[in-house]
Amino acid sequence: MIIIYAIVDIETTGGKFNEEGITEIAIYKHDGKQIVDTFVSLVNPERLIQPFVVNLTGITNKMVKNAPKFYEIAKRIVEITDGCILVAHNTSFDYRILKTEFKRLGYQFEKETLCTVDLSKKIFPDFDKYKLDVICKKLGIAVANRHRASGDALATVKLFEVLLYKDASKKIIKSALKPIVRFKLSSKMVRLLDTLPNSLGLFYMHDQKGNILYINKSKNIKQSVNNLFLRESKKINTLIESTKSISYDLMGNELMSELLLYKELQLHKPKFNSGKRKNSKPITFSNANMIILDKGRNTNEQSVILVENNHYKGNGFVELNHQINNLEILKSLITLEKQDTHNDFLVNNYLKRNKVKKIIRF
Repeated sequence: MIIIYAIVDIETTGGKFNEEGITEIAIYKHDGKQIVDTFVSLVNPERLIQPFVVNLTGITNKMVKNAPKFYEIAKRIVEITDGCILVAHNTSFDYRILKTEFKRLGYQFEKETLCTVDLSKKIFPDFDKYKLDVICKKLGIAVANRHRASGDALATVKLFEVLLYKDASKKIIKSALKPIVRFKLSSKMVRLLDTLPNSLGLFYMHDQKGNILYINKSKNIKQSVNNLFLRESKKINTLIESTKSISYDLMGNELMSELLLYKELQLHKPKFNSGKRKNSKPITFSNANMIILDKGRNTNEQSVILVENNHYKGNGFVELNHQINNLEILKSLITLEKQDTHNDFLVNNYLKRNKVKKIIRF
């Protein structure tokens, strides 16, 4: 089952609590991998914008005079957020504003929510501040049109993607899965498969509570899960009966898949995965310090693997060159790992057998 998010940013008139009006709204519908739908609009708040807000956002009373009123875009907001978990940077504000506007229309707007401020505090506990521009600067995320709905929402999208990737314990996915009503496996098999991509990455089979039962990597996730469903054994039948949802992570290349699979197996110890032998012999790389760049999950990004002092340090995905060239930003973006000779083996063995896009030695 794919979890869909509606990543939102709202600009308002300012003023008394619960008397604010919306001046601009941006919603990016996101399937956990990419944006799948977009809605951005100025809004006529039918009240004056506070002067300090005009200075902050650049949105003037003249700009919103001929913009649609909230009731004119309400249906589109309901449609694009239908079945979605609402995500924002300080969700309590954006969610409150939406609920208030819909309440004025006599409509009850209720959503499950996630807050990127709270998530950032869990994923990056050492950061001093958690304002959107501060976090994005630390992570090398470009922020255009700050304090405009589209600019802030797009920055939140990029931040959320980083948080999803660095969420090793899968707490974000688990919390999102829990409120979803499940259907019985016998009637859901085809629907489960329909949600999966024909792409390279990892797939996770979850029980009713969102706990991970089984993990594996594949060059074609949908095909591998389909083949798994067709296998006949007592263990597989029990796994299938226990599976209530399936999530996945796209990886872009096989080395990223191998590294993540090893990490996830060590972290979650899924009951239906058998133990794998590890390589414990020290490895010597051809270069003691290097950044390995290869295919990312889409055409706009690259995967990045850091080897430092002759040990694998971690991996991640980047889109901008300055994120690669600045080692401090790079270390914030990648997921740093504990030293493990098996990871060293995986990286070194892959480099011997395969070509990668680029290696930067330092």
